[in-house]
Amino acid sequence: MLKNIPSCISPELMHTLMSMGHGDEIVIADGNFPAASHAQKLIRASGVGVPVLLEAIMQFLPLDQYDTNAIVMEVVKGDKNALASPPIWKEYEAILNKHETTVLTPLERFEFYNRAKKAYAIVATSETAIYANIILKKGVVLPKK
Repeated sequence: MLKNIPSCISPELMHTLMSMGHGDEIVIADGNFPAASHAQKLIRASGVGVPVLLEAIMQFLPLDQYDTNAIVMEVVKGDKNALASPPIWKEYEAILNKHETTVLTPLERFEFYNRAKKAYAIVATSETAIYANIILKKGVVLPKK
């Protein structure tokens, strides 16, 4: 055990975050995402929702400041079960902007799947909200002035 590490961050997840380099991406996937079939490296976070995990991860993960760094799966046109902007995205924006200034960038569903296949890792959560998947691109930790 270590001090001040949220309990939702497993040793495997912490090791993954530390092993990622600048420009590497990690997917935090909802419970409906095909994580096992898309992951180069699969990490399970069963019983945890995406907002809780996102808040915990953002304590440690710097976001890329030179490129799109927070990508969500765009709502499928004609999906009668979803709003144009899913409510969970507002939660993501609040969490992300609490730690760093960023903007969520929607990406078409199959483009999102293809990008996820190239990610360093996919974290499979138990999130039940729809369109709750997010890709984060790691940045650099700048030296203290």
